Amino acid sequence: MDSQPLVVFCTCPDQASAERIAATVVEDHLAACVNILPGLTSVYRWREQIQRDTELLLLAKTQGAVYPLLEARIRELHPYDVPEIIALPVRMGSSAYLDWIAANTGASA
Repeated sequence: MDSQPLVVFCTCPDQASAERIAATVVEDHLAACVNILPGLTSVYRWREQIQRDTELLLLAKTQGAVYPLLEARIRELHPYDVPEIIALPVRMGSSAYLDWIAANTGASA
């Protein structure tokens, strides 16, 4: 089992979808915690045009073993055709907090 702690980034178009995704993945033990950060402006290329949108950023704390299930659940709930779902490894952190992430994600939760 991959117990590597991860922080997963995911942008959402509105508060309702951000809240729905955050609550669902925490309830399903796919993330121990999800922060919702408002006020994000994203500039990106989509269908050969430059887009500029206001979004919210989700920061989900999970572990590697759970990531495939978390990604699948976000894709299922997300309104975008291609949602941003990017996982970064946590190299260091408070051992108590990292243990809490592990205890609150996956089958052991």
